[in-house]
Amino acid sequence: MTARDRHLGFEGRVRLLPFVALVVCVVLVAIADLPGPTAPLPVTLAVVAVTAGWIYWLGIRHPQWEHRDRLMAVFFVGLLFLIGVLILCNSLFGFFAWTGYIFVLYALRGRWRLLGAGGISVLLAVSQMGGFYNLITDPGTLPAFAVIVVINAGIGTAMTSLAIRTNDEASRRQRMLAELAEANAKLEAALAENAGLHAQLLTQAREAGVLDERQRMAGEIHDVLAQGLTGIVTQLEAADAADDRPIDRHRHLDQARRLARDSLAEARRSVQALGPQPLVAAALPEALAEVVDGWSTINGVAAELITTGTAQPLLPEIEATLLRTAQEALANVAKHADASRVALTLSYMEDLVSLDVRDDGAGFDPAAPRADRYEGGFGLAAMRERVLRIAGTLEVESEPGGGTAISACVPAVSLRGAAA
Repeated sequence: MTARDRHLGFEGRVRLLPFVALVVCVVLVAIADLPGPTAPLPVTLAVVAVTAGWIYWLGIRHPQWEHRDRLMAVFFVGLLFLIGVLILCNSLFGFFAWTGYIFVLYALRGRWRLLGAGGISVLLAVSQMGGFYNLITDPGTLPAFAVIVVINAGIGTAMTSLAIRTNDEASRRQRMLAELAEANAKLEAALAENAGLHAQLLTQAREAGVLDERQRMAGEIHDVLAQGLTGIVTQLEAADAADDRPIDRHRHLDQARRLARDSLAEARRSVQALGPQPLVAAALPEALAEVVDGWSTINGVAAELITTGTAQPLLPEIEATLLRTAQEALANVAKHADASRVALTLSYMEDLVSLDVRDDGAGFDPAAPRADRYEGGFGLAAMRERVLRIAGTLEVESEPGGGTAISACVPAVSLRGAAA
Protein backbone atom coordinates (compact mmCIF):
# COMPACT_ATOMS: atom_id res chain seq x y z
CA MET A 1 0.00 0.00 0.00
CA THR A 2 1.53 3.35 -1.03
CA ALA A 3 1.49 6.55 0.95
CA ARG A 4 -0.99 8.04 -1.51
CA ASP A 5 -3.34 5.07 -1.12
CA ARG A 6 -3.37 5.54 2.65
CA HIS A 7 -3.81 9.30 2.37
CA LEU A 8 -6.90 9.03 0.17
CA GLY A 9 -9.10 8.46 3.23
CA PHE A 10 -7.94 11.68 4.95
CA GLU A 11 -8.31 14.45 2.38
CA GLY A 12 -10.65 17.34 1.76
CA ARG A 13 -13.41 17.99 4.25
CA VAL A 14 -12.57 14.85 6.21
CA ARG A 15 -9.48 16.68 7.54
CA LEU A 16 -11.72 19.25 9.24
CA LEU A 17 -14.11 16.79 10.90
CA PRO A 18 -12.00 16.10 14.06
CA PHE A 19 -11.49 19.83 14.67
CA VAL A 20 -15.19 20.57 14.15
CA ALA A 21 -16.04 17.78 16.59
CA LEU A 22 -13.61 19.24 19.17
CA VAL A 23 -15.19 22.70 18.85
CA VAL A 24 -18.71 21.26 19.21
CA CYS A 25 -17.69 19.28 22.28
CA VAL A 26 -16.09 22.38 23.89
CA VAL A 27 -19.34 24.30 23.38
CA LEU A 28 -21.35 21.43 24.90
CA VAL A 29 -18.99 21.25 27.88
CA ALA A 30 -19.31 25.00 28.43
CA ILE A 31 -23.12 25.03 28.45
CA ALA A 32 -23.95 21.60 29.90
CA ASP A 33 -24.06 20.82 33.60
CA LEU A 34 -23.42 17.08 33.87
CA PRO A 35 -23.73 15.25 37.20
CA GLY A 36 -20.51 13.95 38.73
CA PRO A 37 -17.01 15.40 38.77
CA THR A 38 -15.64 17.13 35.69
CA ALA A 39 -12.33 18.84 35.05
CA PRO A 40 -12.09 22.65 35.27
CA LEU A 41 -12.67 24.35 31.95
CA PRO A 42 -9.07 25.70 31.64
CA VAL A 43 -7.70 22.17 32.11
CA THR A 44 -10.14 20.82 29.55
CA LEU A 45 -9.21 23.53 27.03
CA ALA A 46 -5.53 22.72 27.51
CA VAL A 47 -6.13 19.02 26.71
CA VAL A 48 -8.23 20.04 23.68
CA ALA A 49 -5.38 22.22 22.42
CA VAL A 50 -2.85 19.39 22.82
CA THR A 51 -5.18 16.99 20.97
CA ALA A 52 -5.74 19.42 18.10
CA GLY A 53 -2.00 20.03 17.84
CA TRP A 54 -1.28 16.29 17.87
CA ILE A 55 -3.70 15.68 14.98
CA TYR A 56 -2.47 18.68 13.02
CA TRP A 57 1.25 18.00 13.43
CA LEU A 58 1.25 14.27 12.61
CA GLY A 59 -1.93 13.91 10.56
CA ILE A 60 -1.99 17.03 8.39
CA ARG A 61 1.22 19.08 8.67
CA HIS A 62 3.47 16.15 7.68
CA PRO A 63 1.51 13.85 5.33
CA GLN A 64 4.80 12.35 4.08
CA TRP A 65 5.10 10.52 7.42
CA GLU A 66 2.00 8.40 6.77
CA HIS A 67 4.02 5.63 5.08
CA ARG A 68 6.08 5.17 8.26
CA ASP A 69 4.09 2.45 10.00
CA ARG A 70 5.73 2.72 13.41
CA LEU A 71 5.34 6.49 13.55
CA MET A 72 1.68 6.19 12.57
CA ALA A 73 1.18 3.54 15.29
CA VAL A 74 2.66 5.95 17.86
CA PHE A 75 0.37 8.68 16.52
CA PHE A 76 -2.73 6.47 16.92
CA VAL A 77 -1.78 5.27 20.43
CA GLY A 78 -1.21 8.90 21.44
CA LEU A 79 -4.59 9.82 19.99
CA LEU A 80 -6.27 7.03 21.99
CA PHE A 81 -4.62 8.35 25.15
CA LEU A 82 -5.74 11.92 24.46
CA ILE A 83 -9.32 10.79 23.74
CA GLY A 84 -9.31 8.93 27.06
CA VAL A 85 -8.06 12.04 28.88
CA LEU A 86 -10.76 14.17 27.23
CA ILE A 87 -13.46 11.71 28.31
CA LEU A 88 -11.96 11.75 31.80
CA CYS A 89 -12.34 15.55 31.77
CA ASN A 90 -15.92 15.35 30.53
CA SER A 91 -17.93 12.44 29.09
CA LEU A 92 -19.38 14.72 26.38
CA PHE A 93 -16.13 14.30 24.46
CA GLY A 94 -17.51 10.94 23.41
CA PHE A 95 -18.89 12.80 20.41
CA PHE A 96 -15.30 13.56 19.39
CA ALA A 97 -14.29 9.93 20.01
CA TRP A 98 -16.37 8.88 16.97
CA THR A 99 -13.82 10.55 14.70
CA GLY A 100 -11.27 7.99 15.87
CA TYR A 101 -12.63 5.55 13.27
CA ILE A 102 -11.27 7.89 10.56
CA PHE A 103 -7.77 7.57 11.97
CA VAL A 104 -8.10 3.78 12.19
CA LEU A 105 -8.10 3.61 8.38
CA TYR A 106 -5.57 6.44 7.99
CA ALA A 107 -2.86 5.45 10.48
CA LEU A 108 -3.05 1.65 10.81
CA ARG A 109 -2.60 -1.27 8.42
CA GLY A 110 -3.89 -4.82 8.14
CA ARG A 111 -5.40 -6.44 11.23
CA TRP A 112 -4.12 -3.63 13.42
CA ARG A 113 -7.09 -1.66 12.11
CA LEU A 114 -9.51 -4.03 13.83
CA LEU A 115 -7.60 -3.68 17.09
CA GLY A 116 -7.62 0.10 16.74
CA ALA A 117 -11.38 0.05 16.08
CA GLY A 118 -11.80 -2.00 19.27
CA GLY A 119 -9.92 0.63 21.29
CA ILE A 120 -12.16 3.39 19.95
CA SER A 121 -15.22 1.25 20.77
CA VAL A 122 -14.15 0.88 24.42
CA LEU A 123 -13.63 4.63 24.82
CA LEU A 124 -17.00 5.30 23.21
CA ALA A 125 -18.65 2.91 25.66
CA VAL A 126 -17.01 4.72 28.59
CA SER A 127 -18.37 8.07 27.39
CA GLN A 128 -21.83 6.61 26.75
CA MET A 129 -21.94 5.33 30.34
CA GLY A 130 -21.19 8.80 31.69
CA GLY A 131 -17.40 8.61 31.99
CA PHE A 132 -14.83 6.76 34.07
CA TYR A 133 -16.19 8.13 37.35
CA ASN A 134 -19.60 6.46 36.95
CA LEU A 135 -18.00 3.11 36.08
CA ILE A 136 -15.72 3.20 39.11
CA THR A 137 -18.28 4.42 41.67
CA ASP A 138 -21.23 2.33 40.43
CA PRO A 139 -20.24 -1.32 39.74
CA GLY A 140 -23.85 -2.06 38.82
CA THR A 141 -23.33 -0.33 35.50
CA LEU A 142 -20.66 -2.81 34.39
CA PRO A 143 -23.10 -5.26 32.66
CA ALA A 144 -24.59 -2.43 30.61
CA PHE A 145 -21.06 -1.20 29.90
CA ALA A 146 -20.09 -4.65 28.62
CA VAL A 147 -23.14 -4.72 26.31
CA ILE A 148 -22.29 -1.28 24.91
CA VAL A 149 -18.66 -2.30 24.34
CA VAL A 150 -19.81 -5.38 22.39
CA ILE A 151 -22.25 -3.32 20.33
CA ASN A 152 -19.73 -0.59 19.55
CA ALA A 153 -17.01 -3.13 18.77
CA GLY A 154 -19.32 -5.08 16.47
CA ILE A 155 -20.43 -2.02 14.53
CA GLY A 156 -16.91 -0.53 14.42
CA THR A 157 -15.40 -3.82 13.27
CA ALA A 158 -18.08 -4.26 10.60
CA MET A 159 -17.55 -0.74 9.27
CA THR A 160 -13.74 -1.16 9.29
CA SER A 161 -13.90 -4.56 7.58
CA LEU A 162 -16.32 -3.15 5.00
CA ALA A 163 -13.93 -0.31 4.13
CA ILE A 164 -10.93 -2.67 3.92
CA ARG A 165 -12.75 -5.12 1.66
CA THR A 166 -13.95 -2.32 -0.58
CA ASN A 167 -10.40 -1.00 -1.02
CA ASP A 168 -9.03 -4.50 -1.69
CA GLU A 169 -11.73 -5.21 -4.28
CA ALA A 170 -11.08 -1.90 -6.03
CA SER A 171 -7.33 -2.63 -6.16
CA ARG A 172 -7.90 -6.09 -7.60
CA ARG A 173 -10.14 -4.73 -10.34
CA GLN A 174 -7.67 -1.98 -11.14
CA ARG A 175 -4.94 -4.57 -11.70
CA MET A 176 -7.26 -6.65 -13.90
CA LEU A 177 -8.20 -3.68 -16.07
CA ALA A 178 -4.54 -2.64 -16.34
CA GLU A 179 -3.71 -6.11 -17.69
CA LEU A 180 -6.62 -5.82 -20.13
CA ALA A 181 -5.30 -2.47 -21.40
CA GLU A 182 -1.84 -4.01 -21.91
CA ALA A 183 -3.29 -6.94 -23.85
CA ASN A 184 -5.31 -4.63 -26.10
CA ALA A 185 -2.13 -2.66 -26.88
CA LYS A 186 -0.60 -5.81 -28.47
CA LEU A 187 -3.45 -6.43 -30.93
CA GLU A 188 -3.03 -6.01 -34.69
CA ALA A 189 -2.68 -2.47 -36.03
CA ALA A 190 -6.08 -2.63 -37.75
CA LEU A 191 -7.81 -3.25 -34.40
CA ALA A 192 -5.63 -0.99 -32.26
CA GLU A 193 -7.89 2.06 -32.36
CA ASN A 194 -11.05 0.08 -31.66
CA ALA A 195 -9.40 -1.95 -28.88
CA GLY A 196 -8.02 1.17 -27.23
CA LEU A 197 -11.42 2.84 -27.27
CA HIS A 198 -13.02 -0.30 -25.87
CA ALA A 199 -10.52 -0.50 -22.99
CA GLN A 200 -11.07 3.19 -22.24
CA LEU A 201 -14.86 2.72 -22.11
CA LEU A 202 -14.52 -0.26 -19.77
CA THR A 203 -12.14 1.68 -17.51
CA GLN A 204 -14.55 4.59 -17.32
CA ALA A 205 -17.44 2.21 -16.65
CA ARG A 206 -15.53 0.53 -13.83
CA GLU A 207 -14.61 3.87 -12.23
CA ALA A 208 -18.22 5.05 -12.45
CA GLY A 209 -19.41 1.76 -10.96
CA VAL A 210 -16.91 1.98 -8.07
CA LEU A 211 -18.03 5.55 -7.33
CA ASP A 212 -21.71 4.58 -7.43
CA GLU A 213 -21.05 1.59 -5.18
CA ARG A 214 -19.19 3.72 -2.64
CA GLN A 215 -22.03 6.23 -2.64
CA ARG A 216 -24.57 3.42 -2.20
CA MET A 217 -22.65 1.88 0.66
CA ALA A 218 -22.13 5.26 2.32
CA GLY A 219 -25.88 5.86 2.12
CA GLU A 220 -26.67 2.46 3.62
CA ILE A 221 -24.15 2.92 6.44
CA HIS A 222 -25.62 6.32 7.24
CA ASP A 223 -29.27 5.32 6.96
CA VAL A 224 -29.10 1.86 8.54
CA LEU A 225 -26.25 1.94 11.05
CA ALA A 226 -26.80 5.51 12.21
CA GLN A 227 -30.48 4.83 12.84
CA GLY A 228 -29.57 1.57 14.55
CA LEU A 229 -27.11 3.34 16.85
CA THR A 230 -29.71 5.93 17.73
CA GLY A 231 -32.19 3.19 18.65
CA ILE A 232 -29.56 1.31 20.67
CA VAL A 233 -28.62 4.39 22.68
CA THR A 234 -32.29 5.14 23.32
CA GLN A 235 -32.94 1.62 24.60
CA LEU A 236 -29.87 1.64 26.82
CA GLU A 237 -30.84 4.99 28.31
CA ALA A 238 -34.30 3.58 28.99
CA ALA A 239 -32.69 0.54 30.62
CA ASP A 240 -30.64 2.80 32.90
CA ALA A 241 -33.82 4.65 33.89
CA ALA A 242 -35.51 1.34 34.77
CA ASP A 243 -33.05 0.14 37.43
CA ASP A 244 -35.90 -0.40 39.89
CA ARG A 245 -38.00 -2.31 37.31
CA PRO A 246 -36.04 -5.48 36.33
CA ILE A 247 -38.60 -6.64 33.77
CA ASP A 248 -38.57 -3.33 31.90
CA ARG A 249 -34.77 -3.14 32.14
CA HIS A 250 -34.33 -6.60 30.57
CA ARG A 251 -36.84 -5.71 27.86
CA HIS A 252 -34.90 -2.58 26.89
CA LEU A 253 -31.61 -4.47 26.86
CA ASP A 254 -33.15 -7.17 24.65
CA GLN A 255 -34.33 -4.48 22.26
CA ALA A 256 -30.82 -3.00 22.13
CA ARG A 257 -29.34 -6.42 21.33
CA ARG A 258 -31.90 -6.97 18.59
CA LEU A 259 -31.12 -3.59 17.02
CA ALA A 260 -27.41 -4.40 17.15
CA ARG A 261 -27.94 -7.75 15.41
CA ASP A 262 -30.11 -6.11 12.75
CA SER A 263 -27.46 -3.44 12.10
CA LEU A 264 -24.75 -6.07 11.75
CA ALA A 265 -26.93 -8.08 9.37
CA GLU A 266 -27.43 -4.98 7.19
CA ALA A 267 -23.67 -4.37 7.13
CA ARG A 268 -23.06 -7.95 5.96
CA ARG A 269 -25.74 -7.54 3.29
CA SER A 270 -23.96 -4.45 1.97
CA VAL A 271 -20.71 -6.40 1.70
CA GLN A 272 -22.41 -9.23 -0.20
CA ALA A 273 -23.97 -6.69 -2.57
CA LEU A 274 -20.52 -5.92 -3.96
CA GLY A 275 -20.99 -8.91 -6.26
CA PRO A 276 -24.07 -11.02 -7.05
CA GLN A 277 -24.16 -14.05 -4.76
CA PRO A 278 -25.20 -16.54 -7.52
CA LEU A 279 -21.97 -15.77 -9.46
CA VAL A 280 -19.69 -16.67 -6.54
CA ALA A 281 -19.69 -20.44 -7.21
CA ALA A 282 -21.32 -20.77 -10.66
CA ALA A 283 -20.85 -19.61 -14.26
CA LEU A 284 -23.25 -17.05 -15.73
CA PRO A 285 -25.61 -19.58 -17.47
CA GLU A 286 -25.94 -21.67 -14.30
CA ALA A 287 -26.42 -18.56 -12.15
CA LEU A 288 -29.13 -17.27 -14.50
CA ALA A 289 -30.84 -20.66 -14.47
CA GLU A 290 -30.86 -20.59 -10.67
CA VAL A 291 -32.38 -17.10 -10.64
CA VAL A 292 -35.03 -18.04 -13.22
CA ASP A 293 -36.02 -21.25 -11.38
CA GLY A 294 -36.25 -19.46 -8.05
CA TRP A 295 -38.29 -16.63 -9.53
CA SER A 296 -40.67 -19.07 -11.23
CA THR A 297 -41.20 -21.01 -8.01
CA ILE A 298 -41.91 -17.89 -5.95
CA ASN A 299 -44.24 -16.20 -8.45
CA GLY A 300 -45.95 -19.27 -9.94
CA VAL A 301 -45.19 -18.20 -13.51
CA ALA A 302 -43.67 -20.56 -16.08
CA ALA A 303 -40.15 -19.41 -17.02
CA GLU A 304 -37.29 -20.94 -19.00
CA LEU A 305 -33.74 -20.05 -19.95
CA ILE A 306 -32.21 -20.89 -23.34
CA THR A 307 -28.45 -20.55 -23.91
CA THR A 308 -27.00 -20.39 -27.43
CA GLY A 309 -23.39 -20.25 -28.60
CA THR A 310 -20.30 -21.30 -26.68
CA ALA A 311 -20.39 -20.03 -23.10
CA GLN A 312 -17.19 -18.42 -21.84
CA PRO A 313 -16.26 -16.65 -18.59
CA LEU A 314 -16.59 -12.88 -18.95
CA LEU A 315 -15.27 -10.00 -16.90
CA PRO A 316 -17.04 -9.84 -13.52
CA GLU A 317 -18.56 -6.42 -14.34
CA ILE A 318 -20.16 -7.81 -17.51
CA GLU A 319 -21.54 -10.98 -15.91
CA ALA A 320 -22.85 -9.02 -12.92
CA THR A 321 -24.60 -6.53 -15.25
CA LEU A 322 -26.34 -9.30 -17.22
CA LEU A 323 -27.43 -11.08 -14.05
CA ARG A 324 -28.76 -7.88 -12.48
CA THR A 325 -30.58 -6.99 -15.71
CA ALA A 326 -32.29 -10.39 -15.71
CA GLN A 327 -33.28 -10.00 -12.06
CA GLU A 328 -34.72 -6.55 -12.60
CA ALA A 329 -36.58 -7.57 -15.76
CA LEU A 330 -38.13 -10.52 -13.91
CA ALA A 331 -39.05 -8.25 -11.01
CA ASN A 332 -40.86 -5.94 -13.44
CA VAL A 333 -42.74 -8.90 -14.87
CA ALA A 334 -43.84 -9.99 -11.40
CA LYS A 335 -44.94 -6.46 -10.46
CA HIS A 336 -46.64 -5.22 -13.59
CA ALA A 337 -46.99 -7.71 -16.45
CA ASP A 338 -49.52 -10.26 -15.12
CA ALA A 339 -47.86 -12.75 -17.49
CA SER A 340 -48.35 -16.52 -17.74
CA ARG A 341 -45.02 -17.30 -19.36
CA VAL A 342 -41.52 -15.77 -19.53
CA ALA A 343 -38.61 -16.80 -21.76
CA LEU A 344 -34.98 -15.72 -21.37
CA THR A 345 -32.34 -16.24 -24.07
CA LEU A 346 -28.62 -15.87 -23.38
CA SER A 347 -26.64 -15.71 -26.65
CA TYR A 348 -22.84 -15.88 -26.88
CA MET A 349 -21.54 -14.39 -30.15
CA GLU A 350 -18.02 -13.61 -31.36
CA ASP A 351 -17.81 -10.05 -30.04
CA LEU A 352 -21.10 -9.63 -28.19
CA VAL A 353 -23.29 -11.31 -25.58
CA SER A 354 -27.01 -10.63 -25.57
CA LEU A 355 -29.76 -11.31 -23.05
CA ASP A 356 -33.40 -11.27 -24.19
CA VAL A 357 -36.33 -11.37 -21.76
CA ARG A 358 -39.81 -11.82 -23.25
CA ASP A 359 -43.20 -12.18 -21.54
CA ASP A 360 -46.79 -12.56 -22.72
CA GLY A 361 -48.16 -10.08 -20.19
CA ALA A 362 -50.17 -6.89 -20.36
CA GLY A 363 -47.44 -4.83 -21.99
CA PHE A 364 -47.32 -1.01 -22.00
CA ASP A 365 -46.63 1.97 -24.22
CA PRO A 366 -42.86 2.64 -24.14
CA ALA A 367 -43.44 6.24 -25.20
CA ALA A 368 -45.73 6.97 -22.25
CA PRO A 369 -44.34 8.35 -18.95
CA ARG A 370 -43.28 5.48 -16.67
CA ALA A 371 -42.50 7.25 -13.41
CA ASP A 372 -45.37 5.52 -11.61
CA ARG A 373 -45.08 2.21 -13.46
CA TYR A 374 -41.35 1.65 -12.92
CA GLU A 375 -40.18 3.35 -9.77
CA GLY A 376 -37.19 2.72 -7.53
CA GLY A 377 -34.16 0.63 -8.51
CA PHE A 378 -35.94 -1.83 -10.81
CA GLY A 379 -37.02 0.56 -13.58
CA LEU A 380 -36.08 0.53 -17.23
CA ALA A 381 -34.02 3.69 -16.75
CA ALA A 382 -31.93 1.99 -14.06
CA MET A 383 -31.39 -1.08 -16.27
CA ARG A 384 -30.38 1.05 -19.27
CA GLU A 385 -27.94 3.08 -17.14
CA ARG A 386 -26.31 -0.08 -15.78
CA VAL A 387 -25.86 -1.53 -19.28
CA LEU A 388 -24.52 1.74 -20.68
CA ARG A 389 -21.81 1.77 -18.01
CA ILE A 390 -20.10 -1.21 -19.69
CA ALA A 391 -20.57 0.16 -23.24
CA GLY A 392 -23.70 -1.92 -23.91
CA THR A 393 -27.20 -1.16 -25.21
CA LEU A 394 -30.71 -1.88 -23.95
CA GLU A 395 -33.76 -2.07 -26.26
CA VAL A 396 -37.41 -2.35 -25.18
CA GLU A 397 -40.33 -3.44 -27.36
CA SER A 398 -43.86 -3.51 -26.00
CA GLU A 399 -47.45 -2.54 -26.66
CA PRO A 400 -50.58 -2.70 -24.51
CA GLY A 401 -51.85 -6.28 -24.50
CA GLY A 402 -48.89 -7.55 -26.55
CA GLY A 403 -46.33 -8.44 -23.91
CA THR A 404 -42.86 -6.97 -23.47
CA ALA A 405 -39.41 -7.82 -24.86
CA ILE A 406 -36.20 -6.46 -23.33
CA SER A 407 -32.86 -7.02 -25.06
CA ALA A 408 -29.48 -6.19 -23.47
CA CYS A 409 -26.37 -6.40 -25.66
CA VAL A 410 -22.88 -6.02 -24.12
CA PRO A 411 -19.26 -6.53 -25.26
CA ALA A 412 -17.96 -10.14 -24.97
CA VAL A 413 -14.74 -9.39 -23.06
CA SER A 414 -13.59 -12.75 -21.66
CA LEU A 415 -11.40 -13.43 -18.64
CA ARG A 416 -9.23 -15.63 -20.84
CA GLY A 417 -8.50 -12.75 -23.22
CA ALA A 418 -7.78 -10.35 -20.34
CA ALA A 419 -5.36 -12.84 -18.77
CA ALA A 420 -3.54 -13.31 -22.08
